Parts: sequence; C-alpha cells; structure tokens
Amino acid sequence: MIPYLKKLLLCVFALAAVIGLSAWGYVHSLHLDREPKPNPRAEASVLGFTGKPSGSGRILAVVSSTPTLLDGTPTGYELTELSRAWWVFRGNGFQVDIASPQGGVAPMRKDDLIDADYAFLNDPAAQASLKSTVRLADVDASRYRAIYFVGGKGAMLDFYRNTEIARLLKDIAPRGVIGAVCHGPAALLDVRLASGELLLKNKTVTGFSNTEELMLMKDPVSKLGFMLQNQLSLQAAQFSEGPMYLKHVVTSGNVITGQNPWSTWQVAEQMVAALGHEPLARRTTMEEASVEILLSYRARGWQAALHTQAQLMQDKKVAKDKRLIVMHALVAAMHGDLGDALSLARLAGN
Repeated sequence: MIPYLKKLLLCVFALAAVIGLSAWGYVHSLHLDREPKPNPRAEASVLGFTGKPSGSGRILAVVSSTPTLLDGTPTGYELTELSRAWWVFRGNGFQVDIASPQGGVAPMRKDDLIDADYAFLNDPAAQASLKSTVRLADVDASRYRAIYFVGGKGAMLDFYRNTEIARLLKDIAPRGVIGAVCHGPAALLDVRLASGELLLKNKTVTGFSNTEELMLMKDPVSKLGFMLQNQLSLQAAQFSEGPMYLKHVVTSGNVITGQNPWSTWQVAEQMVAALGHEPLARRTTMEEASVEILLSYRARGWQAALHTQAQLMQDKKVAKDKRLIVMHALVAAMHGDLGDALSLARLAGN
C-alpha cells in the first residue's frame, strides 16, 4: 500500500503545483501593476462634491490614543475611517472637531489609502486638527449635533468603558446622532443613558465581525481584551453581520454603525441624512465600485455582478479596482473555497 500512497501524494502535490502555477499566470495576466495608483499629492477637489452644502452645526470625531495592543503590537486609529467621514461631513457643510482620550497627536494607521485619504493628509485644516486633537475631558458636548467614533483596533482598549465617552453620549444621545465604524462601536458598550437604560438596548448594530477578526489575527482576545461582536451581541437587541470585508451599515434610531472600513462613506452619509440634510453627490471611487460589484456577486451571483459593473461604467463612469476583487479571491482561497476564489478571479478579469 505504501507505494500507492506515495504515488497518490505525488499526484496531489503535482496537481496543487499546476493549479498554483495556473492561478499565478492568470493573476499575472490581469496586469494589476497597470491599475491606477493613488496620488500622494491629491487635493480636496478629487472628491468632486456637487451642489451647495446645506449642513449646519458641528460634529465631533473621536480617535483612539492607544499606540499598542495588549501584546505590544503597534496600533491606533485607521486613517481611512477618519478621512472619508471628514470629507463627507465637511463637504455637506458641517464643522468637524477631532478629539481623543489623551488629546494631542494620536497614533495613526495608514492602510489601503486612496486619493481621498491623501487629500486629507494634504489638507491644512485636517492636519492642524490632527496635530492637536482635543482631550475628551475638555470637550463640551453641548456644542455638537453628532458624535462619530473612528475605528482601528486601538478603540478596543481606550473607547471601551471610557467615562468621558459615556459623559458625551449621555448628553448627545437624546438629541443628536451617534455614528461608529469597524472597532469604533466599542465606545457604545456599557453606556447608560439618564434613564439608566443601556444605550444599545433595543438597538440593532454592527461592527467588525468575529469572522473578519479571526481572519486577520490569531487569538484576538489576548491582544484586544474581548471580541467586539460578542459584546455587542450581549447588549444590543441584534448584531447584524454582512459579507466579510464589504460595506454593511445599520441605522437603528439615531445610532448608525458600520461593519468595517469599507462602510465609512455610507456611515457618514447616513449620519448627514439623520441630521436632516440630503447628502451631496460626490465622485464614486474605484474601490467603492468594486465593493458594489462584490456585493452584487454575493447577493445574486456572477451575472448580477457583471450587470452592476456595466451600470457603474455607464452611469458613474467609474471602473472597478481589480486589486480589491483579487484580494477577495485570495481570502476565499484561504478559506478553502476554491470555486469561489476562481469565480472572483474571473470577475476581476471581466
């Protein structure tokens, strides 16, 4: 039997090698190196807002001050989850202040930047705010119509059970709008209103899911202290989970939450709508186009994804970002779903 087993193993390894080489060849044929690259010198005009801003009032954006996780891994807040919301708020006429638990310069993580994020880094007003974030203890809640909690894994360590955050939410919740994205909803846990009820009671929320967390990190609890989805599920009426690494936003009363970084644009626009203003139109990014195509694929299959792609090209003159779709193909392969990985790879090339 042993010779047969050896032959079988050799066949398996050979087949795996052929599949691997074929996959590499196909991805190489996509010429991902020719895809448009983000412009580090981009300016605000890249957003392409159309219309006259009608917003009024101030929104407080809160970022983490925590530089490392429990095991010493560098962390902080996610730039993309601040910059994109900042542009939506500012583009719709709102003033934005940035605060953090400790104040001053907060630790920033720069992942998956696009032109809008570079434009934020190049904006003098934004940079002035980043250099001197307001200490939460010094924030006057009465000045703000809404509060927005920026994600990043640091939020798990200094948003959770933060007494100053609880103070701000207790003031803003009865009269304003609350937004949070990715790990930002950690700020909403264990917060009680003046009535004594939990802020999240009877609310449906989302946040970075267990599936997404475990895909990126081994033993998250040892680094973060807890799993966000688990704690949100215990306190909210329902935790709503969307497809992995695609936008998913839930509005429940005046609480608006997004599952991951790709949800940021929509969280901010729904906050503007909740404040009584129709969000102004802006240019759809290639990344957003890819997310829409992938959502169509997940919901209705291959043909629906191609139809969405054609519509985006026709209506918004925006092409997909092949790299993002290839990334989802790789994630599918890592999950052992080779059929899904191949379909996504084909989708990237169509």
